[in-house]
Amino acid sequence: MNTPNLQLPGNELGLFTDLYELTMSQAFLRQGMTATATFSLFTRTYPPNRGYFVSAGLEDVLNFLSNLSFSAEAIDYLRVTGIFSDDFLEYLSGVRFTGSVRAIPEGRLFFTDEPAVEITAPLIEAQLVETFIINQVNLQTILATKAARCVWAAQGRGIADFASRRTQGTDAALKMARASYIAGFSSTSNVLAASLYGMPPVGTMAHSFISSFASELDAFRAYAESFPDRTVLLVDTYDTIAGTWNAVQVAKEMESDGHKLVAVRLDSGNFDELSRKVRTILDDSGLDYVKILASGGLDEYELETLVKDGAPIDLFGVGTKAGVSADAPWSDMAYKLVSFDGRPVMKLSPDKVSLPGGKQVYRTKDMNEMFVRDIIALEDEALPGGLPLLEQVMKDGQRTQPSAVLEEIRVRFQEDFAALDDRFKVLKNPPRFPVGLSGKLEQLASQVREEALGINVSDSD
Repeated sequence: MNTPNLQLPGNELGLFTDLYELTMSQAFLRQGMTATATFSLFTRTYPPNRGYFVSAGLEDVLNFLSNLSFSAEAIDYLRVTGIFSDDFLEYLSGVRFTGSVRAIPEGRLFFTDEPAVEITAPLIEAQLVETFIINQVNLQTILATKAARCVWAAQGRGIADFASRRTQGTDAALKMARASYIAGFSSTSNVLAASLYGMPPVGTMAHSFISSFASELDAFRAYAESFPDRTVLLVDTYDTIAGTWNAVQVAKEMESDGHKLVAVRLDSGNFDELSRKVRTILDDSGLDYVKILASGGLDEYELETLVKDGAPIDLFGVGTKAGVSADAPWSDMAYKLVSFDGRPVMKLSPDKVSLPGGKQVYRTKDMNEMFVRDIIALEDEALPGGLPLLEQVMKDGQRTQPSAVLEEIRVRFQEDFAALDDRFKVLKNPPRFPVGLSGKLEQLASQVREEALGINVSDSD
């Protein structure tokens, strides 16, 4: 098949969709099925050892919906495939998102079965955007949740995102930097992410820098000369203890010039044992202000062990295992039709049941402002005493709120996380946070189930 050479899209992401979204849409158009539909985005089950999710990715969803279109080049490509009819391609060339979005704001905690996003729009518009919405919210929620677990394990010690090299692609690296910052990381090594999102960039040096010099001491001196007020020395290229003594010598030279060594970095070996030896050397040398940074193969489980054992590490660089959420790299986030043309619908597949109708989630708190319970209700229900979590963020294809401010999202996460009881934050086998259904939603689900079975399941006898 001779197809046009499409350049990597920027804002024009109409073709970022699964083929069946397009084939279904053509069939919908042929049947005149253009009435309003509502889809819910939710996660059915927790990945291993998770007890909560951190909402992330909504900003990218709203930007995508605001710019949804199919360029002439995209339409030409679809025409060349020979799959689609001319009338559908003509329709598609004019598609824009004209619907509304209600969503749990980024940074908020949410739990299984709760709709993180609800899209209400003409059926074809709502169907076409499924792939992108799941792709962005699923990834960023996974990464933000992983990062939150690392922050919890570090117990107040600073964490930097070092994950860019081993995330699955450039977009994932950028989203990891942003999601981890939402969840409490202090900075990122990814300079583009720092520039795009207004985050603090951070970095030290690589082993190649050390080995390119005739001696480790020469390398340390050269770096300190270039960056006298932000020097962090990597001490494990040859021998960590010997490297620390070289760092001490350079630190003393820096002091004589009116500067201070910021930190030494450990990147291999037994972090607990080495950090204690390094701390002793630094303190005995009058360098108690020099911090110890550890990086290399760390995630929340290693962080928890180091912190609980009292390893004198002040800062952590967390990379690969967090950037790919190594112990839980996927979730079963789903985007399901819950209403069409005023008729509530639901899926009844085994282990994949969805709840009918547009919904709202209400969160109740105790007198100490701690989370007690969430209740999933119908969209038009009002439950006194509960905080509604889903907010209107787009209407008639237009955003109803300004773009998210990253620092505000970060604060929102901190407030929510502080209000979640610690037992739900434990790293292994946390209990399930209580989430229930309102009476009206239970009644509707039962009614829709009976109607669906009555219409779609015949008596085999």
